[in-house]
Amino acid sequence: MFNCTTHLKTKLSTRFKTTSKMGATAIFSILALISSSAYAHDGEHVNGHEQSSTPRVISAGAGMTELVFALDAGDELVAVDSTSQLPKDKEDIAKLGYHRMLSAEGILALSPSLVLGSDAMGPKATLDVLSSAKINVVQLPHANTQTQLFSNIDAMGQLLQRETQAKQLKTELQQSFTDIERKQQRIASKGDAPKVLFLLLQADRPARVGGDDTAADIIIKLAGGNNIAGFSGYKSVSQEGILALQPDVILISNRADKATEDPVRSLLKKMPLLAHTPAGKNEQIQNLNPQALIGGLGISAIEAADKLASDFISVKRY
Repeated sequence: MFNCTTHLKTKLSTRFKTTSKMGATAIFSILALISSSAYAHDGEHVNGHEQSSTPRVISAGAGMTELVFALDAGDELVAVDSTSQLPKDKEDIAKLGYHRMLSAEGILALSPSLVLGSDAMGPKATLDVLSSAKINVVQLPHANTQTQLFSNIDAMGQLLQRETQAKQLKTELQQSFTDIERKQQRIASKGDAPKVLFLLLQADRPARVGGDDTAADIIIKLAGGNNIAGFSGYKSVSQEGILALQPDVILISNRADKATEDPVRSLLKKMPLLAHTPAGKNEQIQNLNPQALIGGLGISAIEAADKLASDFISVKRY
């Protein structure tokens, strides 16, 4: 049944490839009905109907995927979005597109029982098609605080039937928050918080500074640092502008899977004026894990903040 359904989907997509936007919406509705029928025959259904004995989960968002694995539910994953990192023994799991631009057809072909993501997951048209196909689509709020993170973990524990693992994970993360808080107190005892600047480096584009209300800002403040950007969101700032801010620490990320091998030399070669900042003089320029910057406050962000807090205790400020 599934193979015939997939063949029919392909024929419909080819026949109507050049239709209008309204026509494309109609195609997705047809695909949703086809897939819904296929699931009914395969015995895969949710919301009170017959369900496969093995859940089939799609996780959209790096932070969400981290939590799925932390809750020991990685074996139930059939696909993740392109921002998610997979353990080496799970690299055969399918990768979909960017979590904000998911394709309904690609997801339907995988026959998931649950599609899990943050409130940034989309587009809405795709999520509507999936819901019409009787797939359980769950969006959890973006976590910027410990309270919201723990609330999301509780919700995921129930969805994935991992309540015990959720309780254990919260205990472990609470210990991490406690450890970071102790480090914050040591940093505060030394005077003003270190002045920190985050630079997002992208090929063929000017470096952008992360201000308030960014993932980098959450990590810097959790670690006990002072984000000195002075604005909200991301903005391009000249070398002269950064020099005037005199940051004690500069964090960089290139949004790539691999961190810059020598962040100090790499940045100073690209922006030589920064050698005259305290961060440049003392070589206090370091990578920030790209995974920590996606999905708000999550496991990678907490780990990054913990490492930074240790560094901030002994940071040089001249």
